[in-house]
Amino acid sequence: MNYLQEYKKWCESPEFDADTKKELQDIKNNEKEIEDRFYKELEFGTAGLRGVIGAGTNRMNQYTVGKATQGLANYILEQGTENKGVAISYDSRIMSKEFSMQTALILNANGIKTYLFENLRPVPELSFAVRNLGCTAGIMITASHNPAKYNGYKVYWDDGAQIVEPRDKDIIKKVREIKDYGEIKKVTKEEAKKSGLFHTIGTDMDDKYLKVLKGLVLNPAIIREQGKYLKIVYTPLHGTGNTVTEKLLKELGFENVYVVPEQSEPNGNFPTVGYPNPEDKKAFTLALELAKKIDADLVLATDPDADRLGIYAKDSKTGKYMEYTGNMSGLLIAEYRISQMKEKGTLPNNGMLVTTIVSSELAKAISKNYNLECIEVLTGFKNIGAVMKKAEENKDRTYLFGFEESYGCLIGDYARDKDGIAAVMSLCEAACYYRSKGKTLWDNMKDIYEKYGYYKETQVSIVMEGAEGAKKIEEMMNKMRNTPVEKIGEFRVLTFKDFQNNTRKNIETGEITKMNMPKSNVLYYELEEDSWCCVRPSGTEPKIKLYMGVKGVSEEDAISKLEELKEASSKMME
Repeated sequence: MNYLQEYKKWCESPEFDADTKKELQDIKNNEKEIEDRFYKELEFGTAGLRGVIGAGTNRMNQYTVGKATQGLANYILEQGTENKGVAISYDSRIMSKEFSMQTALILNANGIKTYLFENLRPVPELSFAVRNLGCTAGIMITASHNPAKYNGYKVYWDDGAQIVEPRDKDIIKKVREIKDYGEIKKVTKEEAKKSGLFHTIGTDMDDKYLKVLKGLVLNPAIIREQGKYLKIVYTPLHGTGNTVTEKLLKELGFENVYVVPEQSEPNGNFPTVGYPNPEDKKAFTLALELAKKIDADLVLATDPDADRLGIYAKDSKTGKYMEYTGNMSGLLIAEYRISQMKEKGTLPNNGMLVTTIVSSELAKAISKNYNLECIEVLTGFKNIGAVMKKAEENKDRTYLFGFEESYGCLIGDYARDKDGIAAVMSLCEAACYYRSKGKTLWDNMKDIYEKYGYYKETQVSIVMEGAEGAKKIEEMMNKMRNTPVEKIGEFRVLTFKDFQNNTRKNIETGEITKMNMPKSNVLYYELEEDSWCCVRPSGTEPKIKLYMGVKGVSEEDAISKLEELKEASSKMME
């Protein structure tokens, strides 16, 4: 793509409106900005289409959204599933409501039935709705946890999971075949309603979704007994979470739920937090202030589309609020639910726990303890969804739990994406259970480490924006791919896995074998002493990410090893 020619076309063509042209005229003397906006088209990554809001082919706007939707429409028509319909939801971000309506009407103009939520709703409810309504696809307008300048477009298929290979490639091919924005079909809302293609989803779907979640509670009596004492602070970080969360907790019997007032209302500018990500400590500033004021037991935060959950739990011995990583909270839920199923005699003998290659090795230890199969997939919850779909079709394994280190998990098979709402519910239930045993959630986390070993993980992200950044990331990955490594600091490398070439190299023997995994630009170093590190470009942000994990004999030992590995592995990226 010649970015200057494309820029000129957008400035001059009658296809584009006056506001778009004015925005582009204002940057006519900034060639670097022009290049960044037009050097490529947005592509589906690990979470679909995502980019900065603005004019250009590499931006989220009515034209790129329109093109993506028309391409998807062409694909659906080719599949012959237009009558099954498409469910559509959106979060609180800038332009989310407008993009969702535009998406519905373009699909309607192509003769495809749509079900648009009456107002913003969380990602997990959209995934649930796709399955509940028997839709052919689903669309969520969101940029998840990205800063305010971003928006995005997640595409789901009929199983309720985000699209995976080869479907994602087939859809983007249809999008790329559209050379003229004039090919995007249009219809008014009135015309779409009149033709019986435009439908609205109301609160009845909330009720169905919440009923399913309530049915997954393992100890309802303990919640009724202890829920009146537990103090919970929750923040939706100006997103979709509180459309259902507070209602769910109160209906289950949690009487002391405090929603952070400054962050309770949806707001795409995220005025109280620069980065609406529960992975970021700063996102908890107001929630922790409220927690200290009321002496809360738990502090919980979901990101704008409510698929991720962050948590702090009070350590009753020190009075401090202790931070949980995504690995810690996910595996605490896993240990609680699986141990309770075993105690109640409901743990299936063909159960599986699904995780990603960059998540904690503790998942394998828990799986081994309960005789479960632990399945590892590439990063992205859509890959966990693909395993669920295969098991559902083959009827050979029972899904029990899935999680990824990026603060997302799913406790049941009612949906096919991570669910921050269900995670809130599960952690609050677990807190009640351990409270009935005279323990806090933090006590239980320490018990888990004592039982299985002190597993610790962290990651390093380097932001590299624009065309120049993308090129540098590619160069870094190629350099590491082609540079043999026998030791990372004091850690000996046992195996080197290159998921792009689908090869596994035994460093000691030099033997190279093939792996049976989808191709992805990921490098993985298996180290001695149950340690590891992995590097990959982010699929949703202009970053290169380095993940790592260790196992120690004590917390101090694990922290020391992790710092050593972090320092050594970071040097590889210089």
